[in-house]
Amino acid sequence: MRIFDPHIHMTSRTTDDYERMAAAGVRALVEPAFWLGQPRTNPGSFTDYFDALIGWEPFRASQYGIRHHCTIALNPKEANDPRCREVLPLLPRYLAKDRVVAVGETGYDSMTPEEDEVFAAQLQLAREHGLPALVHTPHRDKVTGTRRSLDVVKESGIDPGLVVLDHLNEPTVGEVAGTGCWMGFSIYPDTKMSPERMVAILREYGLERVLVNSAADWGKSDPLLTLRTGEAMLAAGFSADDVDRVLWRNPVEFYGQSGRLDLDDDSAAEATFAGNSILRGGS
Repeated sequence: MRIFDPHIHMTSRTTDDYERMAAAGVRALVEPAFWLGQPRTNPGSFTDYFDALIGWEPFRASQYGIRHHCTIALNPKEANDPRCREVLPLLPRYLAKDRVVAVGETGYDSMTPEEDEVFAAQLQLAREHGLPALVHTPHRDKVTGTRRSLDVVKESGIDPGLVVLDHLNEPTVGEVAGTGCWMGFSIYPDTKMSPERMVAILREYGLERVLVNSAADWGKSDPLLTLRTGEAMLAAGFSADDVDRVLWRNPVEFYGQSGRLDLDDDSAAEATFAGNSILRGGS
């Protein structure tokens, strides 16, 4: 089983996690920029963090044969802090870097006017740089937040095929299915989604435009829950090809639209084909 984790915060994980992930079949990942627990107080703390995402973390991952990519953004939680907003003019220099495969995480935390403004601005940056966008749906009032996110995506004019709405669940997946956007699901030990719940969603909604991630971070989380989801799919009667589509080919297709995936030769060819297909109007 080969695994591409499309959303995992390795800055908060140990090198033991990299070793376990490699042994479990994780060959590539995307690490989205997010908040660090302790509030940041100036743009310099962001740039130091972004520099680590494009420098130190790829090196750490490479020691275990894992290809590391990242997304760059001002996250929704810190979009409300005027001390952090000053990082917005600095983002374009990072969005031009190799291995930066999307703008994100953007979207909503508390659905404030400040978050509205930053969300719209960063979708515009995604359009200007020809990059996908990773949208964080809020943990509170998730249905309203998901609907509001879809409205902002539509208003921005970005191709919905370049957008993934992440952290979806049973009440919200139906809001996104059929919009042309990708659907992201985070598998957690106690909250968000479990492997078994994810299997039920795949049965109901199918495998197309679905991304399954561990979103492992500072809290109680498990970077091997992508593997557990694949195992649950097989136990439920899905084929090995179905598992490969969800855990590998789908994230390659989505992030391949950036033109910046650094994978092995076969996987790079898949990403190029997927990107060309989407540009021609295919799925």
